[in-house]
Amino acid sequence: MDSPIYVEKQLREAQQAFAEQNPQSQKAHLDAHHHLPGGNTRTVLHAEPFPITWIAGKEARLTSLDGREYIDLLGEFSAGIFGHSEPRIAKAVHQALESGWNFGGNNLLEKDFARKVCQRFGPSGIDLVRFTNSGTEANTTAVAASIAITGRKKILVFSSGYHGSTLVFPMISAQASTELSMNLPYDFVYAPYNNITETREVINNLPKDSLAAILVEPIQGSGGCRPAKKEFMQFLRETATSTGAFLVVDEVMSSRLGPSGYSATLGVKADMMTLGKYVGGGMTFGAFGGRRDVMELFDPSRKGLFHPGTYNNNVVSMSAGIVGLDIYNEEEVDRLNLLGRRLKEEVQSVLIKEQIYPTELADPHASIIEVDRLDGTTEIEVAGLGHRISKMPAMFITGEGSMLNIRFTGPVSKSWQALFYHHALSNQIFIATRGYTPLSLRVSHADVDRYVSLIRDFVARHRDHLRA
Repeated sequence: MDSPIYVEKQLREAQQAFAEQNPQSQKAHLDAHHHLPGGNTRTVLHAEPFPITWIAGKEARLTSLDGREYIDLLGEFSAGIFGHSEPRIAKAVHQALESGWNFGGNNLLEKDFARKVCQRFGPSGIDLVRFTNSGTEANTTAVAASIAITGRKKILVFSSGYHGSTLVFPMISAQASTELSMNLPYDFVYAPYNNITETREVINNLPKDSLAAILVEPIQGSGGCRPAKKEFMQFLRETATSTGAFLVVDEVMSSRLGPSGYSATLGVKADMMTLGKYVGGGMTFGAFGGRRDVMELFDPSRKGLFHPGTYNNNVVSMSAGIVGLDIYNEEEVDRLNLLGRRLKEEVQSVLIKEQIYPTELADPHASIIEVDRLDGTTEIEVAGLGHRISKMPAMFITGEGSMLNIRFTGPVSKSWQALFYHHALSNQIFIATRGYTPLSLRVSHADVDRYVSLIRDFVARHRDHLRA
């Protein structure tokens, strides 16, 4: 049987079995159509034939409406790094609410939290900080500030970049895309991620003094946990300095990978850096910070940049964030990254043993680095080995530390990805439909073993159609 026919048949059977096992979630999904378009208010959570409805969570476990318990390896797309029931955060939130909320004024919590954020992320570039309600809002504000301060218009963005619901760049030729877009109407300039030569070419072709900001993720979360090369990030830092543009580093997700953020581990300091919900204890939160001279323009007494926001300093996020930064300290950052590295190496060992990986990738410690091109193709490098491979394996794992992603390539990659998602659910492990698994602090070695086991089973079952 041809692989496309094979995987489509397997997927139909998996989805049918899923529907039979989850009738209450199906009913809840269909009932929700009366008031929500497609029964959904958050697009990324949609799954075919319907998503699971959750009714409870504790530590790294989720309970569905149909009464099944799952290991949660999605960790709320990185925002849920503390699990679902961290008692110290619950206590902090409860204590904050006891004194009232929605003050319409300043409070002591925001001042304490700001001090801790600046101390924590200072090495990545945050001298002063401002709070928002989400990572999306932090990124849009940083971009808007770059334009206002420089008086320029162009924003350099990268293939497969995602910076929030109004800053989505899924393809290199996005200018010509016929898909509906809700991106902000800025003058975006598209460049290939991880490609110094062609990015330099794009920048050199811009009018002089037109570039306001370079907006980049050091690891592309939504794009598949694709790490930037150190030299690429350093090139962007040098370019921003030489052109007078702002380097805006989106660390909404990746800041979890280093004690002071991932940029600091690469030796790169941002002009502005953005943070997301895990920094606020997993609550409604975002932040942007940066160089003192830039951030002081937000000082209201100087009548500079106007940045309101009813919930910017809400007591829930401020209180949870203060405690959360203490919990996710340097020791825990290292521990969680080690657990992620162990998971990645064991998965790669499975893929090597079953001959899914080509011989050039026959090292469980190797890392796949993707270098995009202006023509829409991607070249694959093997980090640390100094060579490229001619063909991406049909199934592979990417990421760094505790941010990992199982991915597929080829003409029916979406079907393989969906089949793997349902295979994980059938083993009562919850992951993103795109294979994303940012580990939480409550994930155990036993949970990782169980995930590796189901991957081993998946590969063994489908090896003849996955082999390179």
